[in-house]
Amino acid sequence: MNYKKIVAKIAKELENTPNKGKVANYIPELSTINSSKFGVHLTTIQNKHFNFGDANEKFSIQSISKVLSLSLAYQLEDEKLWKRVGVEPSGTAFNSLIQLETDVGIPRNPLINAGALVISDILVSHLKKPKEDFINYVREVSGIETINYCTRIANSEKTHGYRNTALINLMKSFGNIKNDIDVVMDFYFNLCSIEMTCKELSQTFLFLATYGVSPYSKDRVLSKSKSKRINAIMQLCGFYDEAGEFSFKVGLPGKSGVGGGIVAIYPNKYAIAVWSPKLNKKGNSFKGIQFLEKFTTETEASIF
Repeated sequence: MNYKKIVAKIAKELENTPNKGKVANYIPELSTINSSKFGVHLTTIQNKHFNFGDANEKFSIQSISKVLSLSLAYQLEDEKLWKRVGVEPSGTAFNSLIQLETDVGIPRNPLINAGALVISDILVSHLKKPKEDFINYVREVSGIETINYCTRIANSEKTHGYRNTALINLMKSFGNIKNDIDVVMDFYFNLCSIEMTCKELSQTFLFLATYGVSPYSKDRVLSKSKSKRINAIMQLCGFYDEAGEFSFKVGLPGKSGVGGGIVAIYPNKYAIAVWSPKLNKKGNSFKGIQFLEKFTTETEASIF
C-alpha cells in the first residue's frame, strides 16, 4: 500500500473543501492556535512512517490522553474497574450532568469527562507521584522521553473548569470519587494538557494496533484481551455522541480531542494521527474526520 501517495492525494482534494469548523474557545489557550494547521502521520506495525503537512508540530492532545490513562488504570485495577465506570456510548454531550445524575454517579464510559475523572481518581489512589508516574508511563509506552504536560494549557483549563468541577462534586456525593477533589482535578487538567506531534501520537498508540505490545517498551503494555477491549471502547465511545457516525464513515476505533487531534487504529496494521484544529458541532476535528473517511475509502480497508 502506497500510503504516502494516498495521503498526499487526499490532502490535495481537501484543499478545495471548505473547513466549516471552529477552534475550541472555551479553553482560552486553545483559541490562540493557527486554525489552518493540518498534519497526518501513519506508523505501521513494522515501524514504517508516512507523514504529511504539520505532522511534526506539537499540539494539545486533550481527551486523546484519556485512552492512555484508561489503559494504565485497567492494567492496575483489572476487571473491578468496571464497577465504577461503564462501557456504553453516552448518547449525550461529553460533559453531561443530567446523565450522571440519572446513573447515580456512575459514568457511562471512561472517555467522557466524568469517566475520565473517575479514572483519574483511580490513578491518584494507585500512583505514589501521580503526575510524574503517569507521564513516565506515557514516555515508556511511546519510547519518547520528551513528551510532557503543558503548564500553560493546564492552568487555562483550571480557570475555566466549572463544568468538570460540577461533575466531580456530583460523583463525590454518590461516593464514586475517593480522593481529595482538588488533587484529582489537578491530575485531570494536566492529563488533558499533554502535547504531542502527529508522529509522536501515532507512535504512542501503536501498542493498540499490536494487541498490547509496544515496540518501544521493554514490557507488555496490556494483555491481548485488555487491548481488544480498549479498542472496542474507542469504537463505541471515542467521539463523544458522534461515535456511531465516525464508525459508519471511517470504520476504525479511534479517539478525538478538542485540540483538533484524532488518532485511529487498524489492528495488526497501523496507528494514524490527524491534526486539524477546527471542530465540528460535536467537538471533533471537522477536516480530520473528512480525511479519515476518504483514507479508509481510498485504501478500501477498515475493520469491517
